[in-house]
Amino acid sequence: MYRLSTRSLFIWTVLTFTLSVLLAWRYLNTSTMAPNKAALIVPALKKQTATVIMAHGLGDSGAGWVSLAETWRRRGKFDDVKFIFPNAPNIPITVNMGMHMPGWYDITNFSDLNQAHDETGILRSRATLTKLITDEVKEGIPSERIIIGGFSQGGAISLFTGLTTPHKLAGVFGLSCYLVLGNKIKEFAQESKDANKDTPFFMAHGDADEVVKYSWGQQSAQVLNKDLGHNVEFKTYRGLTHSADMKEIDDLEQFIKSCLTRAESL
Repeated sequence: MYRLSTRSLFIWTVLTFTLSVLLAWRYLNTSTMAPNKAALIVPALKKQTATVIMAHGLGDSGAGWVSLAETWRRRGKFDDVKFIFPNAPNIPITVNMGMHMPGWYDITNFSDLNQAHDETGILRSRATLTKLITDEVKEGIPSERIIIGGFSQGGAISLFTGLTTPHKLAGVFGLSCYLVLGNKIKEFAQESKDANKDTPFFMAHGDADEVVKYSWGQQSAQVLNKDLGHNVEFKTYRGLTHSADMKEIDDLEQFIKSCLTRAESL
């Protein structure tokens, strides 16, 4: 009876394993969009009076930003606030050779602010944030006590949702991000009936950002201010790349605090 040598058996095992990996990769990168994982929740430490929804960037997850809430917990801040960190679905990203990764919408390039944006993906992700808002309202939290925001793609989706939702919000923030569907934003904004015309918006961007250009953030803030008539605070962080630092987090903390204080007086 013929028997494989130890060397031949080893080679056969390696080839079989490699083929299995390649087939799995092919399946994952040609299959339909993987659904969202459940959002991560950091509950309020005492009676909840407000909610902050924070959306992550491309390739990240909600877990990547949970430390933000933990930082504020250590500082004794926002003990009455529930934090929600949603997860984007795994989708093919054109700019990354079509590979699947967590993303709120597809991106074709990082060079043109006015590129043809993935409207289907953007609207799908807006629906995800809108459902989170609606669920909180059903739980007894007024929409005027809900803040939405995010980093990079998550910030872009949050800006778009804040501009187009009929829910009156306490505030909207976007870190290292830009305005999507700029050529259609006025059309979509009509759906909201100016629900957040006087809602505070906060945008923050590092001037050394090598992924989402600093100029994109500047131009987007100008559109929000001048063309759409929204109240936008834009802050620049010298030398900051496509990330967040403690100065930016401190400024975001002050923004959230001011939004919730303002909401109490409405």
